[in-house]
Amino acid sequence: MYIDKKLIQTPPEKSPFTEREIDWPQKFNTLASKTQHPQLRAYYESGLPSFDDSILDCPLLAVDLETTGLDAKKHEIVSIGLVPFTLRRIQLSQAKHWLVKPQKDLSEASILIHKITHSDIRKADDFSLIAEPLLELMQGRIIVAHCASIERNFLKEAFKSRFLEKLYFPVIDTMAIQKKLSDQVKTPWYKRLIRNKTPQYDLFSCRRRYHLPVYRLHHALTDALSCAELFQAQYHYSFDTLSGIRELCHLSENINPSNS
Repeated sequence: MYIDKKLIQTPPEKSPFTEREIDWPQKFNTLASKTQHPQLRAYYESGLPSFDDSILDCPLLAVDLETTGLDAKKHEIVSIGLVPFTLRRIQLSQAKHWLVKPQKDLSEASILIHKITHSDIRKADDFSLIAEPLLELMQGRIIVAHCASIERNFLKEAFKSRFLEKLYFPVIDTMAIQKKLSDQVKTPWYKRLIRNKTPQYDLFSCRRRYHLPVYRLHHALTDALSCAELFQAQYHYSFDTLSGIRELCHLSENINPSNS
């Protein structure tokens, strides 16, 4: 049975690159000297914003993928949405959306979710042709995604399958942030007795907490915009908690947003 990727949190892929062990800007320098692929090398050489700075003016990139399933080793990307932004403004004029031709046929279950059909992807480009403009837009920005392990794992595997090298990048996960913010709210005991349902941390539910507008779900560009708006709302409601880039990336690497 196909499961909506926005409603679950998959375990992060095991790798030597975890926020507990590395300094991401320094790791980019190391990766730039080791990678053989010119596009990946250019991405790593572009570096990252200082992790000691405030997040307020940091260049960000909201990323959303629509896929044929949830297992990055078995399933594939069929759509990519990118929205550059900062916590002050969203740069829609620079937003990008691509349909991606998978190497295998689409399943009926996935078509029901994202509404991308075989006729839609017939003239779509292979991921290898999208990789360069994707990396160019990622340069110098921190990636923001909702349930970010999905985006991270699928992009890693897409680069590995085409270029034999995985893509590594730090990420801020708006789902992990909402879990942390919700955990910090102390609910009175009598309200805990009344509220008998499990909190939801899917993108729609998180946006509803901030009274953000309802958009079409499961369209990569719209979901990327939704994620950017959600992070802006999270920050401006809780700026005293969400301050440093390093802390936000560390949170996204190490917290497991359960009940999502």
